[in-house]
Amino acid sequence: MLVLLAAIFLLHIACICLLLAATIHNAWWMSNTMSTDIWSRWMLNGGTWNYTEIPDHYPKEYLQAVQASSVLACIFCILGLFVFVAQLYTLPKGKRFLFTGAFQLLAWLCIMIAASIYTDIFHKDKEQGWYGASFILAWISVCLTFISCITYFILRKKTA
Repeated sequence: MLVLLAAIFLLHIACICLLLAATIHNAWWMSNTMSTDIWSRWMLNGGTWNYTEIPDHYPKEYLQAVQASSVLACIFCILGLFVFVAQLYTLPKGKRFLFTGAFQLLAWLCIMIAASIYTDIFHKDKEQGWYGASFILAWISVCLTFISCITYFILRKKTA
């Protein structure tokens, strides 16, 4: 049981790390001379990367929805870890970790919404560039938070 709890704890830590990296790192959309994330844009001029604002033609409402959903996913996942640790000590034997699973479900929903909006709204007609590492990490964290959520819903505290 201890090995199982350690594996679940490590999965949860991995989810948090991936969510934070996807939210903070500046690589949602890339080209040879530009790197864009959900917060800013970096342009390569003369061999140095320079910070610029997000262009005005980006739909601000959708961008704010992606930003808010990404931040909420991080918050819910971190809160879920604290709830999991608390439930280890307070949950009666034989009960399921439903409250922790609910936090992971909210984190999964938020990051899925953020990645889906970004996929559907931004860079659809662009031929110059590609989705960056942060975008890929966001989709990987969608899968891992869903697996973590299902694990918490199925897991029972050991009765023996």
